[in-house]
Amino acid sequence: MIYPDDLEVRIGFDRIRQQISKLISTETAREMLHHTGFSTDPREVKLRLGKTFEMRTILMLESDFPQNGYKDINHFLHKVRIIGTHLETTELSQLLAALELLKSLTSFFRSRENNPYPLLRALTDPIGGYDEIISSINRIIDRHGRIKDNASPELLSIRRELNEKSGQISKRLQQILKKAQADGYAEADSLVSIRDGRSVIPITAANKRKIRGFVHDESATGRTAFIEPIEIVELNNEVKELESAERREIIKVLTVFTDSLRPHIDELMGAGEYIAEIDMIVAKARHALSINATMPIISESRAIMLRSARHPILEQTLKKEGKAIVPLDLKLDPQKHILLISGPNAGGKSVCLKTVGLLQYMLQCGMLVPLLENSEMSVFDGIFIDIGDQQSIENDLSTYSSHLINMKNMLRHADNRSLVLIDEFGSGTEPTIGGAIAESVLQKLEERGVFGVITTHYANLKYYASAAKGIVNGAMTFDLQKIQPLFKLEMGHAGSSFAFEIARKIGMPEEIISMSTEKIGSGQINIEKQIKDAARDKRYWENKREKIHQVEKAIDRTVEKYESELSEIQQQRNLIIKEAKGQAKELLAETNRTIEKTIREIKEAAAERDKTRAAREGLNSLRDKLGNENADDQLERKIIQLREKEARRKERTSQRQQKPDEKQEIPATVEKQVIEPGSKVRLIGQPIIGEVISISDNKAAVMFGNIITSARVDKIELVPQSEFRRQKRQEYAAPSPQSYDTAKKRMDFRGQLDVRGMRAVEALEAVEDFVDESIMLGIPKVTILHGKGTGALKQEIRNYLKAQPIVSSTKDEQEEFGGAGITVVQLDI
Repeated sequence: MIYPDDLEVRIGFDRIRQQISKLISTETAREMLHHTGFSTDPREVKLRLGKTFEMRTILMLESDFPQNGYKDINHFLHKVRIIGTHLETTELSQLLAALELLKSLTSFFRSRENNPYPLLRALTDPIGGYDEIISSINRIIDRHGRIKDNASPELLSIRRELNEKSGQISKRLQQILKKAQADGYAEADSLVSIRDGRSVIPITAANKRKIRGFVHDESATGRTAFIEPIEIVELNNEVKELESAERREIIKVLTVFTDSLRPHIDELMGAGEYIAEIDMIVAKARHALSINATMPIISESRAIMLRSARHPILEQTLKKEGKAIVPLDLKLDPQKHILLISGPNAGGKSVCLKTVGLLQYMLQCGMLVPLLENSEMSVFDGIFIDIGDQQSIENDLSTYSSHLINMKNMLRHADNRSLVLIDEFGSGTEPTIGGAIAESVLQKLEERGVFGVITTHYANLKYYASAAKGIVNGAMTFDLQKIQPLFKLEMGHAGSSFAFEIARKIGMPEEIISMSTEKIGSGQINIEKQIKDAARDKRYWENKREKIHQVEKAIDRTVEKYESELSEIQQQRNLIIKEAKGQAKELLAETNRTIEKTIREIKEAAAERDKTRAAREGLNSLRDKLGNENADDQLERKIIQLREKEARRKERTSQRQQKPDEKQEIPATVEKQVIEPGSKVRLIGQPIIGEVISISDNKAAVMFGNIITSARVDKIELVPQSEFRRQKRQEYAAPSPQSYDTAKKRMDFRGQLDVRGMRAVEALEAVEDFVDESIMLGIPKVTILHGKGTGALKQEIRNYLKAQPIVSSTKDEQEEFGGAGITVVQLDI
């Protein structure tokens, strides 16, 4: 049930219908849209939404879908049922275009592998092929829509004779005109003309009696007469007869063709309805793309959970003014099924209410709605609204009387399958009485389990809602420093009207405000102050938490930067050490040769053996020291210290986020293996052995060769020292001639992929390759630059990433670094 009758106008749905209607090509589709109204059948609603969502996907991804050429054929096909009638040539042209479009549509859906659009395919399956009818039409008319000469043998003969007679007339008229010009009866530049379908020549009015024939017309000035010469009259009569014969033969050809269509008229009419429905679905999908709308989850149980919902009409208006809309987040369920919104005037209460009403009505009319895909909505049996002033002088109906009538109808018909929307509940009469009646009505609606969104300024309704089981308070936020509304809904607490603050801002005398404060009493002032203080404190801590989050992200970025720089320095240091070792070996070799020569000389001189041995041991000690220069691992120690510092910071952050009264339970676990810094480990199922550098938050930093990788402790296993030494000996004995230079790949790897300007299919292929390379190189965090635009490309990329088990999260980049135009991808590696 819909109440009142003008609900569509009151919530703005009539403008949505008009916008979609402008995108439709055929009148039949417009009528279909007009009659496609509010549905209470969940299966019907899901079917309508599903068809539009599939078409939205087609328009985004498929370039070969036929979007133009939709023709309205049913308005003339119905006359085919009447025996003796025939279609006109223009109608044949439209029928041909429609059947060719139909052929393209059926071919599109039937050629797709794996049936990616099952609902539209099911709609297409009953449509047959019309190649024979298309061939018949092509035999009758040409590409300009004219009947072909060879449409029938009789028509071909008539047109040949007609062309011959027309040629004779033209030739003879030219002769007569030239003679008239030579005799001075006609102007030198005059030409043969047509008057009333007859061929005539222009003769000066003074000489019109000198040419035998019929005067058919005169010029506006009266100086020229258009005469059909007597000798041409018979030829013109013959042409007229031939033209009539031509018309009769054309009607005969069209009638024969129309008779051939009559056995197939029901099937053709069904095809016409199919074209109109596809036309309407395409228009709805285009409109959905224009407002960035999608299909939410249709909840089997009664629930409304709107995430980033937007009023489409308001968003379009604000966009023209260069402003952004504030999205709405709202949740109602069987436990808390009524939302009571309070707050300042012009703070957005009515917009919240109308957004819920419009989006719910659009959904149940089979239209996609502007919100996030993970939102949830239900199908209600009825929508009841009380929005705006419905007073009537003719019916002697006051504002409050109209509100009471609306309340009466809601109480009579609304149940737990109904959605009720009431704006300024209880207003229009004396506040005490109006508030009492409103509270009683609210109690009844709560008891029945009615879903609803209600706005009010009445304090007694706020107090009732705070204690009621099925009602939740909501407040429109307000900036006390700037004295302006923020248009954001916060659920869980009541809002203040901020009447005194707004009065001061517009310049109300302070004397009036002081007097008003005294009149209202300290009790009410204290309550309002408590509400404002609570709202202020909540915003303060939210801002504080957001700043801490921003600082932590900045620290994370700094740590990543330092780790990258340290890794690069480490690689450069290794190269330098390698070169230094080579130079040291050359120096040692030269030194050895010199000392050996000296030893030989000492032996030959019979020097003391002890001194010779001591010199040789000193040389070996120096050589060992140079050969083991790897002991200087300051950079590795710095990396370990930095990781340990980051682990301690994360631990402190985790402790701050815990509530003071929470008790930490220390799980009693029996460790089967002790993994600590210095342990030799391998990734479970992998042959390569590495060394643990540090352990933090159940993750270990493991060095495999020159690469440091982070891995969960439960994904690695201890390796005996003997096996580690054996593998090292094998590596030194037989190095791989074609090793994959991971370090160089990591240095060259860019952590951001730019897919702007790509089609969705190309972008998804690029994202797939990009994520694979990130996993191979062990890079846990990357970014994808897709731009903002309509958000369609971003949504397709996010959908793909969510389906990958290795992707742990996706989110928008910080506003100062690109915001919604960049997706940050966290990989679980």
